[in-house]
Amino acid sequence: MVIASFNCNSIRARIEVLKRWLPMANPDVVALQETKVEDKDFPAEDFQSLGYEIAFKGEKSYNGVAILSKYKFDDVFYGFDGKGADEGSRLLAVQIKKLHIVNTYIPQGFDPQSEKFQYKLQWFSRLRTFFESRYKKSDKLIWLGDFNVAPEPIDVHNPKRLLGSVGYHPEEHKALAIVKEWGFVDVFREHIKEGGHYTFWDYRVKDGVARGLGWRVDHIWATESIAGKSIRSWIDREPRLWEKPSDHTPILAEISL
Repeated sequence: MVIASFNCNSIRARIEVLKRWLPMANPDVVALQETKVEDKDFPAEDFQSLGYEIAFKGEKSYNGVAILSKYKFDDVFYGFDGKGADEGSRLLAVQIKKLHIVNTYIPQGFDPQSEKFQYKLQWFSRLRTFFESRYKKSDKLIWLGDFNVAPEPIDVHNPKRLLGSVGYHPEEHKALAIVKEWGFVDVFREHIKEGGHYTFWDYRVKDGVARGLGWRVDHIWATESIAGKSIRSWIDREPRLWEKPSDHTPILAEISL
């Protein structure tokens, strides 16, 4: 099974990118973030025509998460409360047979001195509680999405200069590590040890992709029972080079189930 995560930065703005990329990459499951569309306007038919079942929850102009799957959903859980009223546009969990998949769009944080940054740290704390209360470490569980944190020095292009910035801040590293300690393995790092592999390049940075000025803030993590069955993991940079791209690009993993 090939599983992907992609912050599309507006599903409607990126629909042509997705319609081109999905048949090329042929992932079995795709987690999308920042769909930025109300549910009534989600372009479901475009994905159904490509053979995907869809679960989604969004809002106008902000946030929004979706999961596309070639397999039937046995369960869909929206937000922290399951019904979507509590962060439903940032957290979407599904079950496909015995595989659990949790797609998150973690708050960006804005500025380390802001209330939004504290909200981001609290969000990680809530997520740890969510995993503790809903799953067991022995479950076949994949957590993926835009975490809005680059965990290690090799995950940013200039760790010395960027340390303390939102997305690469010691408090974020600590908050993310607490969630990881519950029982997750970074699947990408199981296969790719060196730096220079990024999933995000700021639009505002001139020639950022060509100059390698990126961040790895999108992730696929899994419990040990699944991470141990991963065959490979990679970042597909191509869609970031196409016309009208997202500022992110897909990250993928192949898992033998």
